[in-house]
Amino acid sequence: MSHPVKKGSLGEILSACKIITEADIAAALELQERSGMRMGEALISLGFVTQEDIDWALSNQLDLPYIRLKHDMIDPEAIKLIPAATARKFNLIPLIQAGGELNIAISDPLNKAALAAVEQQSGCQVNLSVALIREIREMIEACYGSDEQELLGFTSGAFSPTVLDTINSDLTGAKLLDYLLIFTMQNRLSALSLQPMGESVLVTGRRSGTMHPVGTLNTTYYPDIVRKIRKSIGAGMADDHHSGGVLTFKYRSHPTSFKIALIPGYGGEYVTIRPSATTILPQTMAELTLLPEQERDIVTLSQATRGITFFASRQGDERNRFMELMLEKIATTGRNVLILGEGPGKSAGRFPRIPLPSDELERAATIRTVLLHDPDILVIEDSTEPASFTAACQAAAGGKLVLAGLAIRGMAEALNRLLIYREQNYFLPPVVNGLIAWKGVQLLCPHCRSAYTPPAEELPPWGAEASPPAFYRSGGCTQCNQSGSSDRRFLMDIIPFTGPFLQLFRHASSLAPLTEHLSAEGYRGSENRGAELLQGGDVSPDEYMASVIL
Repeated sequence: MSHPVKKGSLGEILSACKIITEADIAAALELQERSGMRMGEALISLGFVTQEDIDWALSNQLDLPYIRLKHDMIDPEAIKLIPAATARKFNLIPLIQAGGELNIAISDPLNKAALAAVEQQSGCQVNLSVALIREIREMIEACYGSDEQELLGFTSGAFSPTVLDTINSDLTGAKLLDYLLIFTMQNRLSALSLQPMGESVLVTGRRSGTMHPVGTLNTTYYPDIVRKIRKSIGAGMADDHHSGGVLTFKYRSHPTSFKIALIPGYGGEYVTIRPSATTILPQTMAELTLLPEQERDIVTLSQATRGITFFASRQGDERNRFMELMLEKIATTGRNVLILGEGPGKSAGRFPRIPLPSDELERAATIRTVLLHDPDILVIEDSTEPASFTAACQAAAGGKLVLAGLAIRGMAEALNRLLIYREQNYFLPPVVNGLIAWKGVQLLCPHCRSAYTPPAEELPPWGAEASPPAFYRSGGCTQCNQSGSSDRRFLMDIIPFTGPFLQLFRHASSLAPLTEHLSAEGYRGSENRGAELLQGGDVSPDEYMASVIL
C-alpha cells in the first residue's frame, strides 16, 4: 500500500533527517489508520523513534522553538504567574514575561487544555517552546521547590487517615495501587475500576453486581500511575484500542493474580482490576483440550524442519511454556538446539540457553551472532520489536527452524502485526509456518455458581437472539476455597500458513480478508469457544468480556 508523505509532516521531517525510513512511515500510517492514535504515538509504539525524537520533530512541524532548558532561561517573575499545580499537571514551565506575553516551555504543544489554563491564570498571550519532559520536571522542582505538602490527591472514606497519608505521600502511585489491591481482596470485590471523569478519577468497586464508590483521585499524576500499571503487566505503550495483562501481587507472603484491562477514555485511560486465580501452566499438550483440527495443525507445525512459527501472548511465562510444549513434539535428536532468552527451556533443561540483551539492537545482533554456531533449531523468547523480528525471520530464511515469541495478545492483533512487518520483510511469507495464539479464561466453580441477571454494562455486545439461556456467577464455597473459580482454560488459535491462507497473507492489505477466509472455512477460534463457554454457564459475562473479547 502506498502512503504519500505530506511535506512538513512529522514523518517527512523525521525521514529527511534519516531518523526513520519510508517503510517505517508506511508501517506507522497503517497502525495510525487502524488505531486512531497520533502519528508520533504510532512511531514510538513500533519502536522506530524515541519521545525525544518526536518532541524535536513536532517543534519543527509546528514551527516552534525546541530548547534545552537551563536555569538562566527562567525569570522568577514569570514563575509567579503560574501555580505549581498547573505546571506539574501539564508538564510546563514559564520562561519569561514581556508586556502582555508569556513564554512557556511545554512537553506537549498540542495540549489545548494546558494553553487555556495558562492564559486564564496569567492573563497573558502565551507563546510556546517545546522542551524535554525530563528537563521541564527538573526545572519545576528547582523553581517551585520540592513542596513537601504536595500530595497525590487521593480522597476516600474507605481508608483510615494514616493510610491516606501514606498513599498521598507517594507521588509515584505505587502505594495507592498496593492499597487498592489489598482493599479488593479484603472486601471480596469482583472488580475495581479507575474511571477518568474530567477533573478527577473516580475509583469504584463492584460487589454482588453493584457498584460502590471507593474514592477520587486528582488527575495530576494519573498518567504516571497508568504507565506504572502498564509496565507491571508488560503491556508497553497504549498501541491499540484496548490492552491488558496479569499482575501478580504478594500480600502476607501469598501471591495473588489480578487481571488488568485498559482502554483509552476522555481524560485518560479507563482501568479495571479483577481478582484472578493463579494461572497453572499446562504440563502437556493434552491438557489444552485441543479440537481435532487443532491437534492436526499442531502435528503439521511440529513436523516442519525449517521456517518460523510465532507464539503470541502478552504473558511471558505462558509464551515460554507453549514454546516448550511445541519443542517437546519436534524431533530434536541429532539436531543443534539453542534457546535465546531466560524463560524458554527452563523446565526441560535439555538445551543450552543464551541470554537475550534488553536493548533491541543488541538483541537482534545476538540472534544473528548465534547463527555462527550452526544451530538447527532456535527458540527465541521475544522477537516482538522490528529489529529482532527481522533477525528471527532472516534465521528462518537461512534454513533454520525458529520458534519465536511475540508479546502481543490474541490472533487478530498478532496477524495485524505480521501484516505490518510483511511490508518491511519481503521474505516473511515464504518462511512463516504458522501462528499460535491463545486466551486464558477462568471457569466458574460448578458447586457455588448461580444464575443471575447482570446489569446492562456487564452484558456482552450482542443481540438478544444470541444471549445464553442464563448468566452465571459464583460467590465462593469450601470446594473452591472461597475463590469462586475452578479450572483455567486456554482457548487456542492455531493457524498454519499454507495453501489459500498463505496466498491471502502474501497480498492482503488488511486483516479482513484473512478473517473472512477463516470464517468461511469453518474455523472455530478462541472467541467462538469462549462464546460456547458463556452459553453453557461455565464463565461469567464479565470474565468473557475481559478475557475473550477485550
